[in-house]
Amino acid sequence: MTDSTRAFATARLERFAAELFAAAGMDADKASAVARLLVLTDAMGRRTHGLAMAPLYLEQIAKGGMQVAGEPQVIKDTGTTAVWDGRYLPGLWLVNRAIELAVPRAAQHGITAVTIRRSHHIGCLAALVKQAADKGYVALIANSDPSGKRVAPYGGTEALFTPNPFAVGYPGSDHPVLVDICASITTTSMTRQKVATGEQFDYPWLLDAQGHPTRDPRVLEHTTPRGSLQLLGGQEYGHKGFGLALMIEALSQGLSGHGRKDAPSGWGGNVFLQVIDPELFAGRDAFLAQMDFLSERSRANRPIRAEQPVRVPGDAAARGIAQAAEHGIGYDDAVWQALAPWCARFAVASPLDEPATAAAA
Repeated sequence: MTDSTRAFATARLERFAAELFAAAGMDADKASAVARLLVLTDAMGRRTHGLAMAPLYLEQIAKGGMQVAGEPQVIKDTGTTAVWDGRYLPGLWLVNRAIELAVPRAAQHGITAVTIRRSHHIGCLAALVKQAADKGYVALIANSDPSGKRVAPYGGTEALFTPNPFAVGYPGSDHPVLVDICASITTTSMTRQKVATGEQFDYPWLLDAQGHPTRDPRVLEHTTPRGSLQLLGGQEYGHKGFGLALMIEALSQGLSGHGRKDAPSGWGGNVFLQVIDPELFAGRDAFLAQMDFLSERSRANRPIRAEQPVRVPGDAAARGIAQAAEHGIGYDDAVWQALAPWCARFAVASPLDEPATAAAA
């Protein structure tokens, strides 16, 4: 099931979130897109980036950090490449809009790329690449926030990068494969969760201010001087995460012409999106034949523990989406408590306030 014994239909959750964002002043199309993608993210099991983000987005709207109306500024458009200034519009809507632009162009040219500077937070990358993969395309997204500093370069002690996520989604005969990783071992959201619950990480995934590995999540934001998130690969092989971080910043900041050199101060994001049509290469059927074979052989691989068979990225998301369609999605008290003041402020009815039979519809 989900976190709570009381679950709500995804359509009801989408309406609820869209009503909240619209009440906060967001254009209807943007509110609908953001709501749909947040609920999809929860259905996929990525709970830190689903409706739990809604109160943070609403706070940003109230403070003027997230813009709610208008269009991105087109800086350059060659047909196969484009550069947008996102004007800190909702990141989920911006990237979804970029995918809608890129898919038909990829069908014409084979490959299309869009870079976006000054987007707001873009949420779960796996949910975004899924939008193209569901249509039979390969999509890659690289994301960084040039205003944030959470990860130190390999061998350093001072945070310089954000976790810098990177995702690729591609079609499969049963469901898309969705790879969503980042340049650090863990994320800012997970670290804040640990701080809120008073827990430590099971492994030393952070560094204190002197560069010593630690399990204590507080070093990221609650000590002076601050520590940092460890790069993917840790102390021994962190040069690999360092290289990934640099690659993502080159794609999302270098190609967009905006980044850390400009010293932006607001919460935002830079994005690199590439969409590829397999049909203009060896063909979509050939692509599916090769990648389905690889997925099948991966799942059939003899597991280390018999009770934990090998999963292909996207398997758990597909199961979660199917379960959400049948049973709905439940949330723990912390999510509803964070949303309650906004519901009261905008006079938007929470699903919790409705009879169980109504909210499940």
